[in-house]
Order: sequence, then structure tokens, then C-alpha cells
Amino acid sequence: MILKKRLIKSFLEMYNSIMFKKIGVIYKESLSFDKDISPHIETILSHSKELYFHESAEDAPNDFPKLSKDELGDQSDLIIVFGGDGTMLSTARDFIGYDIPIMGVNFGQVGFLTDSSENNFKQSIDDVFNNNFKLEERSFVKAEFGDNEIFGLNEIVLHSGSYAQMMKFSVSVDDQLIFEERADGLIISTPTGSTAYSLSAGGSIIYPNLKVWSIIPMLPHNLSSRPFIISSDRKVEIQVTSGPDKNAYISADGQTELPISYGTKVNISEKSDVLKLVHPSNYNFFEACRDKLGWALDVTKR
Repeated sequence: MILKKRLIKSFLEMYNSIMFKKIGVIYKESLSFDKDISPHIETILSHSKELYFHESAEDAPNDFPKLSKDELGDQSDLIIVFGGDGTMLSTARDFIGYDIPIMGVNFGQVGFLTDSSENNFKQSIDDVFNNNFKLEERSFVKAEFGDNEIFGLNEIVLHSGSYAQMMKFSVSVDDQLIFEERADGLIISTPTGSTAYSLSAGGSIIYPNLKVWSIIPMLPHNLSSRPFIISSDRKVEIQVTSGPDKNAYISADGQTELPISYGTKVNISEKSDVLKLVHPSNYNFFEACRDKLGWALDVTKR
């Protein structure tokens, strides 16, 4: 265990010693390049002249190459995302397997994944190019059923597909039945997702680097049903047996959804790829919770 920790520490120190030279930029479609993005591009260019935009940046000037997802993944040392957590979630899934650190700049609402802001972007990017930052790995949860695979950074959700109507399902861990339940659905949340949809459904907040999942029934019929936390290296199997529609549905991060037939077994596991998330050097998870969730004794500061 000690050797493993030393290897991880050495790897992170080595990674932090790499100077980012080729920068990929992605921004939320609702943002304007001239109004929102352009001032920050000048800051990036003061450190790196090799700048690429994703091809979705239609209003960006043609002075910079606009690349496809695969081209951007192959060319970039660092991807900077301007947007909210939704933009970060889709970017993290799009670039899984490319092993590229991603830095988020918050133009959204809460912004648990986007640490930098418009106001402190210059300081944040200066620190990044001076190797003064934190690099954190975040895990993905994967669901496999039939020939299908779906994965998310925040959560996998199984739901009935009908508003305020329940489905029946069972959950097993290591081939042992845990419970059968009638509920609106089921959330399997990663630690990253514990401050998102899971939190709204009554799940616990989980420290990001723990290797666990939170399993949360959504509005269960059984009032004694409660969320539980389990190690992410366990074998989890879910089977939806009935519901109000012809199919149940499974979604990832609220952005990808597939129908699933009743009786189908869904195997939940941890994806081998991880998100490498770039934080400011002063990043603190508990401070982020205090700031974004309004944890303060003095309510006048909220």
C-alpha cells in the first residue's frame, strides 16, 4: 500500500512537471465568442501560441484551427472548457480514453466541476502554466446490458419513463440479493455525482477520491428504503422486472438515454479510464461545498 501511494505521488509530480503547449478550447453553445470567450483567449495566448477550437465553435475566428473531436483529442495537451457542469460532463465523456487533463471555467450555475471563474481566470491560467495546480482523477461508472454500454461521470439512472409511476426492480451485490423495490427509479452515483442529482434524491455527499458508489432508490414505495454506499470494486447487478411502459429507461449524466427491456440484467462496474481534472492550487473540496451549497453559520453571507 505504501509503495502504491509513492508510485501515485511520483506519477502526479511527473504529470504536474509537464508544460502544457497545445491547448484545446471548448465552450458552451449559448456563449458568444466575442462577448464571453475572446477576453480569455488573450490570456491563454500569452502562454501558448498553439491553440485549437472544437469544430462546434462556429463563431470563433478562423485564425485558429477548428478540429473534430478526434483531432482535438490527438492534438491537445490540455483542454479548457468554458461552461457549466453540463458542458464539463459531456466533454469528459467525449474525450475519455485520450488521457488529456481538462480544466473548467464556470459560466453556469453551481459549477462543482468548473473551479475557475471569469473573474479569476487570469490567475488560474497563469498558475497552470507555471505548474502550480492540482491534478485529480475522477472515476466513471459503467452499465452494460445486452450489446449496450453506457457510462457517466456523475451517475447511471434507471427510471420508469413515466411521470410519478413506479417500476419494480431488484439489486444484487456479488450475486447476493440486496433488495427488491418498487420506486420511480434507481440512481447509481459516483463520488463526483454525489453533489448532483444524487444529492437532490437524498444521497450522501462523498469525498471525490473514495472508490465507492452510492445506490439510491428514487421515491420508493417502501418508506424504510434508504440509500447505501458500496465499494466500486464489487459486482453490482440490477434487473427491472416491470413498469408502466413497454420499456424502462437507463441514462448517463442526464445526457444519454437508452430503452431497456424488462427482465434484462444490467451489470454495473467502474470504467478503467478516468477523468484528469485540473484544479487551482488552492482548491479544497470542503470549501467548494461551503461556497456552492451555502454551508455557513452566518446566513447573511449566503
